[in-house]
Amino acid sequence: MQAEKTFMGLMRALPPFMRMEETKGLGRTFKQQWGGGGNTFKIVVKIFTGGQGLLKNLIDLGKVKVGKIVPNWTLALWDILEDREAAVDGDTRLDYGELGVRALKLANALQGLGVKPKDRVATMIYNSVAFLEILNATSLIGAPMPFVNWHLRGEELRKTINLRKPRVFIFDADLLQEILEIKDGLEGIEHFVVLGGGGPPPRGMLSYEELLERAPAVRPDVNFIASLNPYTGGTTGIPKSSNLYDSLSYALSDLAEAPRETFENFLPYSSKAFSYFYWFGGDRICDPISRNIRTLIVTPVYHAGTAAGWAPCFMLGATGVFVRKFDAEEFLRLIEAERINWVFVAPTILQRVLALPDEVKKKYWLGSMRSVICAAAPCPPQVKRDINQLFQERGAPGPVFCEYYGSSETAIVTVLLPEDYEEEPRRINSVGKARCGDLGIFIEEEGRWAAPNEIGKVMGRTASTLALRYPGSEDKLHESIRTIDGVEWYDDGLLGYLDEDGFLYLTSRLKEMIITGGVNVYPLEIEGVILRHPAVFDAAVVSMPHPDLGEVPVACVQLHEGREASADDILAFCSEEGLHGYLLPAMVEFLPELPRHIDGKIIKRELEKLYWKDEERKG
Repeated sequence: MQAEKTFMGLMRALPPFMRMEETKGLGRTFKQQWGGGGNTFKIVVKIFTGGQGLLKNLIDLGKVKVGKIVPNWTLALWDILEDREAAVDGDTRLDYGELGVRALKLANALQGLGVKPKDRVATMIYNSVAFLEILNATSLIGAPMPFVNWHLRGEELRKTINLRKPRVFIFDADLLQEILEIKDGLEGIEHFVVLGGGGPPPRGMLSYEELLERAPAVRPDVNFIASLNPYTGGTTGIPKSSNLYDSLSYALSDLAEAPRETFENFLPYSSKAFSYFYWFGGDRICDPISRNIRTLIVTPVYHAGTAAGWAPCFMLGATGVFVRKFDAEEFLRLIEAERINWVFVAPTILQRVLALPDEVKKKYWLGSMRSVICAAAPCPPQVKRDINQLFQERGAPGPVFCEYYGSSETAIVTVLLPEDYEEEPRRINSVGKARCGDLGIFIEEEGRWAAPNEIGKVMGRTASTLALRYPGSEDKLHESIRTIDGVEWYDDGLLGYLDEDGFLYLTSRLKEMIITGGVNVYPLEIEGVILRHPAVFDAAVVSMPHPDLGEVPVACVQLHEGREASADDILAFCSEEGLHGYLLPAMVEFLPELPRHIDGKIIKRELEKLYWKDEERKG
């Protein structure tokens, strides 16, 4: 398989690859974000020369493997875009030249600690510029970088880290106590590196800054891989680790492991995987001063979805503004102050912004914004409309709300754009159409693909799923990979349907579907109605036991601060909006706040505990 990735193998796959809209769009995106044709030419030349001279590479081109050329990508960006602002982190501002120096120092320091290709360098850090430094350094030396959730504690944290058995573990100084409590139970870690802090690290641990100070800023022994190695959300147990570093690097790296597909067939999926840069406006977005994407990174960097926010810094020369802790007003202030035009958010962020007093929302000019990219949990359609209204009232030239459906395993699959729902307003209820992979709805009971508007299992096929493995949990793969008609698909456990134009509408997670009296009830349908009630801030529909019907829906509701509504009010509203029979909640219960995972997903198992005894609950 690796032999196919010689330059000549690439040439065989290139003609159809270059004709794809996604590839053409990515080409325009790189040209736009790199600063036009002049910079693009310089960067491409530097990628192919690698400091060895263009003529030598052209003469030897038939022998040169792609993985030996691509590492020059980041080196070229740091060189050609040297003076462009790369990252903002509080009072710290780094340009690409400075970022490159620090990343090179860290890469050499890690190799000095004995890190070899495919050794893991795990991180457990808050949002900061250090994330970009570590990501770039580990990518250059081919070391996967597991992102550990800094909310985890105790045994759950120990098991999560041990899934990957990292050789080096870099963590924020504020998390020192949590690490010390489990340190003796961690396997394989040779070096603990403390980021930040006001004094020296504990005995036996290393200081991040001291490591950088002692290391040279020279090109290390390069073995490139895009090192991102996220975990799944882990809302129902110990998170699994997914190998995105292989799937997103395979077409570019000789170090990445091969997918379950030929190189020629896999290459188009690689273009689709990165095409979200183009779909979300990368070929058009242009800050009037820095001439690039300026992205606000407000969701945790360990969450896979946040890659939609920071990846433009890694590949496109964007400016990343890191926020350690979300605050709704600060979110708006930074958009104005930093001229933000691109941001990834979870729906709860938008809900909290919209819940700000009008006098606060009117304080800030938001005209720089072009793409508010939402995912991680279902976003109520009214929130989508209201966020567009807010940004347009505060200066944005048009609708800004974008959305995608994806997961840690699939990466991005569908994309919803403003032009989609401007052309057909009902599409705002969808999560877009398959633009970054393939999608189908499968009727499990009948063994067939669904017709338009027919609910079934959501099946995806992307670059990520074709190479998916769960390192440390290899036995879990069979639970999600399906072969249908000789083709491999990923089953995300979701139910939904495609309309006549291919737009995906999600109705429920399979394990959350409520079967009441033999009738399938989809919680998202009920939640969507309740969330339109003006007094409701958030809502979740879960099941509760019923002596005759087996189970029935119960609505858990969080009201807007200062607003009032009764259960009868909510039920009457549901009836007026068209819910009837089994779709009407059997009970409405008001809670001060709904339990949410950090990625925005409501933890429904926590809610179901209120209604089911342990021995009764569904699995």
